[in-house]
Amino acid sequence: MNRTKKLLLCTFFFLVTQGTFPFSQTAAMACPSCKAANEADTRLPTAYMYSILFMLAMPATVFTGFGISFYRLSQKSRREHEASLAANLEQAKDSDSTEHQISG
Repeated sequence: MNRTKKLLLCTFFFLVTQGTFPFSQTAAMACPSCKAANEADTRLPTAYMYSILFMLAMPATVFTGFGISFYRLSQKSRREHEASLAANLEQAKDSDSTEHQISG
């Protein structure tokens, strides 16, 4: 089988198994309790929508917070390392100049 046919076949099977093929879609049904509650109260579907959006946004928010804190931590560590290297270099220059003055 050539590459294009294999790719098309894999795509077809993926779409069919995922239910996204246009002819294989069926209507999604809610549980009877949820369906009755949504039909009785007009604000409840909006509340469900916001709760779903909140649940979807929460992992991204948590991972973003961790990512920012790790980035700041690494930047702080880098600045401290550069400062210690600069201090060591300064100390080495001072000790060289002191030795030069003693011997001279």
